[in-house]
Amino acid sequence: MPARLWLVLVPLAALALGAPTAGATPASRQAKPTKVVRADGQIRPSVRRFKSLLGPDRGGVPRHFRSGRRELVWDVVPDEFAAPHALPGDFFNGRSAPRARGAVLATPGDHVAVSADADNPDGAPVRFGDVNPAYVDQFQTFSPERLFSPIGSNLVNLTFRVPGTARHAGVRGFGAVYTDVDRRENTAFEYFDRGGRSLGKFAVPPAPQGLSFLGVVFDKPIVARVKIEYGSGPLGPVDDGDYDAAVMDDFVYGEPQALPRRR
Repeated sequence: MPARLWLVLVPLAALALGAPTAGATPASRQAKPTKVVRADGQIRPSVRRFKSLLGPDRGGVPRHFRSGRRELVWDVVPDEFAAPHALPGDFFNGRSAPRARGAVLATPGDHVAVSADADNPDGAPVRFGDVNPAYVDQFQTFSPERLFSPIGSNLVNLTFRVPGTARHAGVRGFGAVYTDVDRRENTAFEYFDRGGRSLGKFAVPPAPQGLSFLGVVFDKPIVARVKIEYGSGPLGPVDDGDYDAAVMDDFVYGEPQALPRRR
């Protein structure tokens, strides 16, 4: 599939599917996307570009940095927390390395999940084949071999913490790799500030049975939550031409910065 890469520097209204809500705080009005990176097909150059916009990788150490980025690569998850088992939502906010990455995952569905690897002791099929055997061939990986998805829902809320602590944090940008996005209208990120005010909703470019990438960088670390939308519905045993199921690979986001404590 030919690669398409866009590095866009235009006002929020021209790119967001939904503009910030009325009555936004001064902080949220001032925080605007400075760069939006979208790509489909051969996405590696765009992923590298997005990482360079955020700065060096800080890994999974329980330490705060004033700049840089953190990443979630699902292949570090042990078999006991991968399919057919649930992934604890706070797995990537452990108090010690390599799990201290400041990310907490939640879904209104049953649980969040990481797909099995090829030699898992439960004999679960790879790439969510335990949910639908067709997914083994339908989904690609960006960094082999595990993928990520909610189960029982097509929504995930990602919130941030100062790595290794319970302190709420904001980030300057977030981006991620999708696999098998069929239609643009079904898959998107929506960014929110600490007060729950939308900072914009951005569509993921489609790439049926291929890879897509979307990343947005803001001028300040104001993003406290990202609402992640996966296709038109949850993973399931029925997935026909009218149904758009999508899952994700690597997450990349700015170093979480402590938000002011609420009084």
